[in-house]
Parts: sequence; structure tokens; C-alpha cells
Amino acid sequence: MSDSLEFSAIILAAGKGTRMKSPLPKVLHPVAGHPMIYRIVSEIIECGARETRVVVGVGADLVERVIEPLGAVSFVQKKPQGTADAVASAEPQTMEGPVIILNGDHPLITDKDIERLLKEFKKSEADLAVVTCDLETPGSYGRIVRQHGKLYGIVEAKDAGVETLKIKEVNTGIYIMDAEVLKTYLPKIKNENQQHEYYFTDIVALCKEGGGMVSAIKGGSHVAEGVNDQQQLAKASGSIFKRKADELMAEGVILVDPSNTYIEDDVSVASGTVIYPGVYIKGKTKVGSHCVIEPHCFIEKAEIGSSVILKAGSYIVESTVGDQSVIGPYAHLRPQTVLGKECKVGNFVELKKTTFGNGSKASHLAYLGDAEVGDNVNFGCGAITVNYALDHKKYKTLIGNDCFVGSDCQLIAPVRLGDGAMVGAGTAVSKDIPAGALAVGRAKTVIKENYSPKAPASSIKPEG
Repeated sequence: MSDSLEFSAIILAAGKGTRMKSPLPKVLHPVAGHPMIYRIVSEIIECGARETRVVVGVGADLVERVIEPLGAVSFVQKKPQGTADAVASAEPQTMEGPVIILNGDHPLITDKDIERLLKEFKKSEADLAVVTCDLETPGSYGRIVRQHGKLYGIVEAKDAGVETLKIKEVNTGIYIMDAEVLKTYLPKIKNENQQHEYYFTDIVALCKEGGGMVSAIKGGSHVAEGVNDQQQLAKASGSIFKRKADELMAEGVILVDPSNTYIEDDVSVASGTVIYPGVYIKGKTKVGSHCVIEPHCFIEKAEIGSSVILKAGSYIVESTVGDQSVIGPYAHLRPQTVLGKECKVGNFVELKKTTFGNGSKASHLAYLGDAEVGDNVNFGCGAITVNYALDHKKYKTLIGNDCFVGSDCQLIAPVRLGDGAMVGAGTAVSKDIPAGALAVGRAKTVIKENYSPKAPASSIKPEG
């Protein structure tokens, strides 16, 4: 973070999420490919947090598996008794300096938002700041009550009167304060309300009563967008997909229908590439320039070169595709597949753990698994590598440069084809073929005339 301000973070992520109607802990529900809590912790750490404490409850062990690899530390809220109790569970008495507190189910906040809020807090010289925003339909958000334009207090919607509910300025659930404020006033919060819970919002009034300076910092409405049900989850994903689409289009990527294109945060796409509707690209995928990705392709953790055409319905996972190659329609590249330049992998072709040399082709209805294929090889329709043996092991097929494998052939691994070798249609190859040799192993054709009782003898006549 520029003009760095040292800070720590407490993220409240202990809620069950009853309205999600799902066995998965709420903060683990994915938003545009990443769990909500992953997104928030990542943004906090990206902003340079000195330490990040996450308060967990329901499904704590599952949440910990997501946050701990990122560098966050979990603290368990043993019994849910309100937001102040959740903050207390993070043991703030051991913290120093500025602390930002936010919810684990607000996935749209970014490191830039956090940086701006921290700078505003530093500039305000306040002891405590509440991040607010204006909403046309405030719903169940706590209302910001002002007096003479200054923050007076926060009233939870459940405890608010008719006039208070008309207020459109709401509490986003984000607070920034010095750790000393937490240590002083958090123990003084009581549960004297209709819900008999400890509301963290009460710290505002306690700080004011104690002579502390309290301010309100306006944030964008997106920082207040929480996820409490499946509809809100889908809306949050849509917002992030739109944000990514806008970034890509600003960089010269052509999205035919941005609202029907799904590209996750970690994906990079070079300018001049055209992406049609229904495409989903996820993980650390890299797409080169001037590619065409036709409708309903799925790409995950792949590297796509430049000037590549991915035809409709193709499925590519953990694979590399060289420049000027053509894939599909309805091709399947499984993990550890590497294609060279100017390759063609046609409709209903499947490759797994295979390297495919420059200019090689498998145009339709073929399978290559555990294979190394040289340059300029033609792999025919219905041809397959037979890589799984009776001993339950997988063996490799090695095909040299400039080979031709005819239709409906079986290459029974382990087997090697030398450079320029040819395999005639319908052949089962179970031993190595030398360079430049032809292998043919089809059964003799036997014709028995007048064999079918349904066909008159005159219907089949010998030629000549």
C-alpha cells in the first residue's frame, strides 16, 4: 500500500448462513470461482495487513483450510452472542495500532477500497470510524443517525422506529479504530436489546461518551453488499464477472455479450481476442492475442497461445495450446496435454497427458492418452492409443515425426512408431514399427453371395 499505514484486520466469519439453505458454511460459498472468505482475506493481505484474524464458528475446520494458507489466523467464537462477542473472540487485547473490522460475507470489497478507507481514517484523526453508504432500499441494514451532520449513533433495523427506518444512510459493517479503543470500550458493551445480543455497533456511543472522536467515512454501495441467500450470492458473482469483463474490454478484448461471459479474476486475456457468449474461463488461465473462443467453451488453468481458434463446446483443463492451432468443436483436452503450433484437434477428439507436435492433426473421433506425438503426424478417425493394461498400469505410446495412423487403429502401449511410419486402417499395433515402414493388420474380407434370405439373388451381381 502506498504511503503505508500499518494496520491489522479482524474478519467476522462465524455465521451459519441459515438463509443459504446449504450445508456449506456461508463464507465458503463461491463468488465468481473463489470462496467469499478467500476473496476478503486475499484483499486484506494484498493491502499489506500486519496480521489478519478471522473469527470462525460453524464449519471452522473447513474455513481454516481456506484462510490459513493465505496467512490468516483463525479464532473460534464458541457461542454466537452477537457481533461484539465475535470481535472479542479475536482477542483484540493483544493487538496494537489501527484495526479494521469487517464481515466475511461482503465479497465485493477490494484492496483499493481498503486502502482508501484507511487513508481517510488517518486523515480524519478520529479514534473510531464507521464506514457508511447510501442505499435506496436499506432493508435490514443498521441506520446511521446523525446530529448536526455528525455521526450520533447506529440503530439496528430490528430495534429502529418508523422514522429511523426511513434513513437511507446505512452501516456497512466496516469499522476502523485504534486497538486501544477496542480494549477500552469492547468490555463495556451490554446485551440490553430485544435480541439479548452484544451489538458491536454500541461501541460508537460508548466511544463518544468517553470523549473519543468518532467519524463516518462514506464508501461505495458495493462494500455493503452482503451475501445472505443464494440470490444475493448469484448477484455478487455477477458483479465480479462484470467487473472483470469491463477490465478486459478496456484492454482491447472483444466480448460479444459481456453479460453472458464468465471470466474469473486470475485469468489474463491479450487484446484482439474475441470471446463469444456462454464461455467460462477460470483459474490461472492465460489467453494470447487474436484468438477466437466460440460459444460454450470451458477453460481452466490452461495456457492458450496467440491466433488460436477454440470452436464451440470445447473443454480444456490444465493444458497448453500452441499458436495458430484449431481446437474442436467438442474437443476435450485433459490435464498435462501440450500442443505445439498449428495443430488441429477436431470434433470429439480427447487428449490426456499427451504432447502433440507442431502441425500434427487428429481431426475427429480419436483418443490419445499417455502419448508423445511428433511433428506433422496425422491421426485418423476412430484411432486410439490403448494405454491402460491388464496390470492396472498405464503405458506410453511414442509416435515419431511425419507418421500416418489410419482410421480405426489401436496402438497398444507400450509401443513406438519411428519417423515416417504408416499404419493402415483397421490395424491393431502391438509391437514397434521401424521408421518409414508400413504396418497393416486387418482381417481378410470374405464375401458370401446370396447370404441374406431377404435379398433376391438378382440384386447382387458380380462386376464385369
